[in-house]
Amino acid sequence: MMQAQPTASHFVNGRYLEDTAGTAMPVIFPGTGEQIATVHEATPEVVEAALAAARAAQGPWAALMPVERGRVLRRAADIIRARNRELSELETLDTGKPIQETLVADATSAADALEYFGGLAGTLTGEHVPLGGDWAYTVRVPLGVCVGLGAWNYPTQVAAWKAAPALVCGNTMVFKPSEQTPLSALKLAEILVEAGAPPGVFNVVQGAGTVGRALVEDARVAKVSLTGSAETGKKVYAGAAAQMKHVTMELGGKSPLIIFDDAELESAVSASINANFFATGQVCSNGTRVFVQRGIKEAFLDRLVARVSRAVIGDPRDEATNLGPMVSEDQLQIVLGYVEKGKAEGARLAYGGNRLNKPGCYIQPTIFADVTDDMTIAREEIFGPVMSVLDFDTEEEVITRANATDLGLSGAVFTRDLARGHRVVAQIDAGSCWINQYNLTPVEVPFGGRKGSGVGRENSRAALESYSELKTVYVGMSPVEAAY
Repeated sequence: MMQAQPTASHFVNGRYLEDTAGTAMPVIFPGTGEQIATVHEATPEVVEAALAAARAAQGPWAALMPVERGRVLRRAADIIRARNRELSELETLDTGKPIQETLVADATSAADALEYFGGLAGTLTGEHVPLGGDWAYTVRVPLGVCVGLGAWNYPTQVAAWKAAPALVCGNTMVFKPSEQTPLSALKLAEILVEAGAPPGVFNVVQGAGTVGRALVEDARVAKVSLTGSAETGKKVYAGAAAQMKHVTMELGGKSPLIIFDDAELESAVSASINANFFATGQVCSNGTRVFVQRGIKEAFLDRLVARVSRAVIGDPRDEATNLGPMVSEDQLQIVLGYVEKGKAEGARLAYGGNRLNKPGCYIQPTIFADVTDDMTIAREEIFGPVMSVLDFDTEEEVITRANATDLGLSGAVFTRDLARGHRVVAQIDAGSCWINQYNLTPVEVPFGGRKGSGVGRENSRAALESYSELKTVYVGMSPVEAAY
């Protein structure tokens, strides 16, 4: 494994920057509980330097031809792919996610985003509107300085999902990673400069809520993009709204995964495992309410428990491990609290639920059966490896129950009847849905939520609209007349 200690805490104006006057932030490897690095929270001086650099760089960056900006992103994608192993090792140290996962799901996803949006650069065009003798045209223009606020479950991916569309549209960005996972965004900043991004185009500053608030509320910032909890999203959204800033809010979920009795059982079990235990359950779009039609409930549970019992829980640096620790002791304690609530409220613990007796933040994958809609574990986002299995009888019933939540990020249906599959997902009140699949989020398709799960969309062409706006120019070709 590579060394985790970064060159410096921040990356501002094209180079690493340190200011040890900022509060020390220990970086803990969740696999052992050991401290592997230290970074310092951004002081007001560091925040100012980052915003000033982004502001100064934005005009010249936007003045480049879009394809020139696109080439920088595509070169960065190539560098990331060439260094996938070392970037994946760093991600594993930072998050505790198994190297088996990070090798295929983290830096590679970041490269996909940079490549995709770099390739779209030449499509940033407007339209011509004939108006008789006059005419008008539209131009897609950047917003200005953007702030990205990252999450700790997919640090590299989230940074690139925000940076790629922002930069290709001609914006610059100041990105604040989660204080839990500060390391990998620094590498992205370093690689973008190596790929030809001018200084100040992508900056990284560390810190917790105070630093985030300073960025969100600064008058130089035109756009804020957050990936985080619904509760944090409300606060950030309100802060941005006070100055009429653009926002993208990619927030939490309590998503339904609906399995009809004609579903292909093994695929449904596989999807339920992926939708609850991949990344140790720390995925916003997870299908944590698994609705199983009563006719196959016991067969589903039997097969699910048999397969989950084979999970290899251990050191995430070992490629044989497929279930690693949680990101932190605090998050582990939150999850253990939900497990106790599930037991106390009458859910049947079908598997797991225990902390492992070893150093690090390890918990067994946990399956609750006989869960009812009013239980806490069926209503609140847990953000850990805890699956709730609920029974249902009819299609109409399960749609109503699936939508009975303030959140609306994702949803899925498993059935061999594709007409029913389309019919049901059409009625699921969520931004991203799957039929006979779960949690695949290629950069080519939009991703985002409805209701309390956020506003706006990341990825796809839709993200270009989130990081730019249209300017309309009316061209008069005749003399102007007036009544007097």
